[in-house]
Order: sequence, then structure tokens, then C-alpha cells
Amino acid sequence: MAAFQTKRAPTLPMTTMPQLIDHIDAIARQRQRDVLYLEFHPKSHEESRRYRHDEDLVRSSMLDWLDAHAIAWQPCGPYAELSGFSSWRGQICFELPHDDTLPAYCQLRDYLEHADGSMRHSGVRFYLLTLDLAMQNAAHDEPGFWDRWAQDL
Repeated sequence: MAAFQTKRAPTLPMTTMPQLIDHIDAIARQRQRDVLYLEFHPKSHEESRRYRHDEDLVRSSMLDWLDAHAIAWQPCGPYAELSGFSSWRGQICFELPHDDTLPAYCQLRDYLEHADGSMRHSGVRFYLLTLDLAMQNAAHDEPGFWDRWAQDL
């Protein structure tokens, strides 16, 4: 698992070595708690087909803001689904727990959401994945699970 970062690595050319990114549900199980994460969603189906997280100016400005406010984040994959898979779309998760008594959590929440809970930034979704939901995929942590799954494709 990649360590949390507060400074973003420079953008690398597409020829760099791929990296293994944990699904958000695996991260919740590793931490044994609920986890917060962001997904970035283009507005239309056509935009979605062409979406590149490394060219998303909203995502880039958000990462700059997180770094400037020392809010630790790391890349994460979506909730693991056995019915298919997709490429990484720039999702990130946070070290911060969902806790309204933590000033850093409140700062993050207020940056991302209006007081009514709607998102401040178009094409961005802020989620809380519960440990209960993550535990539904606990079998994915068994040694060799993903290798066996890939063989059945």
C-alpha cells in the first residue's frame, strides 16, 4: 500500500511503470474503520469516455489545496466489484476519519461541501465508505483471491 502523501509527485509521462492501488474497501478493512474518499466524475457520457484525471483542472486544484493545508491523501481505487473492472480515474482517500469534532475534518468538509451537503465543485463527489459495507468484500483479502478471479475471466 502506498504511504499517505502531503506533497504531490510531479506528473510523469504515460510510459511510467504502473502502480498497484488498493480499492477503497480494502483500505477500510486495513484501517478497521470508515473511510472518506473523493471521486471525480465528468458531466456527460461522452466526457466520461475521454476523461483523464491527470488533465482535470478541478482535481489538480483540489490536490494543491489539500497539500497546502497538509491534509494527507493517497490514491485509491473504487469499491471492488466482481462484475467488472475499470481503469483508475483519479480517486483519492484521506487519512482523516469522519469526525465533526476534528478541526481538520471540518476544514476539509467545508472546502468540499456547502452547508446543505451539496458539493461546491462540479464533477466531484465526497463519500464515506462504512466499514460494514467494506466488510462485505472481506473474502477479497484471502491470499490468491484476485489471481483466481482473473483466471475465470
